[in-house]
Parts: sequence; structure tokens; C-alpha cells
Amino acid sequence: MPAFDHFAAIAPLYARVAYSKTNVMSEIAKLPVKGSLLDVGGGTGRVSSAIRDLVDEAVIADVSFGMLKQSPQTHLRPVCGGSESLPFADNSFERVIMVDALHHVIDHAESAREMFRVLKPGGLLVIEEPDIRTFGVKLIALAEKLLLMRSHFLTPDEVMKLFAGSEKKVRAEDGTAWVVVGK
Repeated sequence: MPAFDHFAAIAPLYARVAYSKTNVMSEIAKLPVKGSLLDVGGGTGRVSSAIRDLVDEAVIADVSFGMLKQSPQTHLRPVCGGSESLPFADNSFERVIMVDALHHVIDHAESAREMFRVLKPGGLLVIEEPDIRTFGVKLIALAEKLLLMRSHFLTPDEVMKLFAGSEKKVRAEDGTAWVVVGK
């Protein structure tokens, strides 16, 4: 029996939630940029839609077909696939982002390797996650466990360790942490 897809169930509601950190993402990802952006675990495309005009092309990769069905396919290219095995050639994207999704993947290290693999030399990878060091996010983590979402939150330092030998920096504010990795 296949596992319940929590994300397909919440996709219609999630698609209506606006991304509120567009300015921070634009600054951290050094947007606008010529070329393509990959939004890994991008779901309905809410983040990609908010920054779409700052890149030539935006691609969403998500394992939940139910989430992808809710994306505005006219200006985003949805691709069904997991972060541990991205269906793209090496060095394909100028920017790779993952917003509020790393804690949902099965294999953090393999997801990190894959995102770095598809990033072009000179490109930036930005991982935005709820900051598990804060009390409010600890409550969210508990709620997701109770909902059987098998979430596993990492601290920003743990995320940075996934990218040994790469240039990295962290920004944290208001319960959110961004890890920026350069290639």
C-alpha cells in the first residue's frame, strides 16, 4: 500500500499561500541572473512564481504530483522527481533553491550532492529552512511528527556540513535560516 501523500492533500491550500520572503531570497540568491533556476521540492511553485521574472527560466522539481498539478504551468516548468535523483544533466542551472523542503527529504546527503551536481560552476545554491534552533519551529517539528510526516529538521551548521569543501554562509532571522553554497 503506497504511503499517504500529505502534500497532495494540502496542495490546493498551499497554492494560495504567497511567498513572503521574496526580497531576502532575491538578495541572497543574487537575483536577477541570466539563465535557469531550479526549485527543488518546489511544490506548487509559490516561490518560483514570486521570483520568476528574475531568471530566464524556472523549473520546479517535486516528488508530489499532486503539488505539481497546482502549479501555474504557463510560466513554470514542472518536473516530477525526487531530490535524491534529479533528472537533469550536470551543471544545468545558474541557481538552485530549496525552500522549506530539506526537512522532508529521505536522504539529506544525497539530496545535497544532487543539488550541487546540477548547479553550474559560479552558481549559487540556496536552502531556506525553518530554524530548528527556535522554539516555534520546534513546535512545528513536533506537529509534523504527530502528522506522521517523517520530517527531520537540521540546524544550519548541519546543513553546511552537507557541502564540505564548498564556499558557504548562513543568514538567520525571524525563525528562518538560509544556507548559501557557491560552486
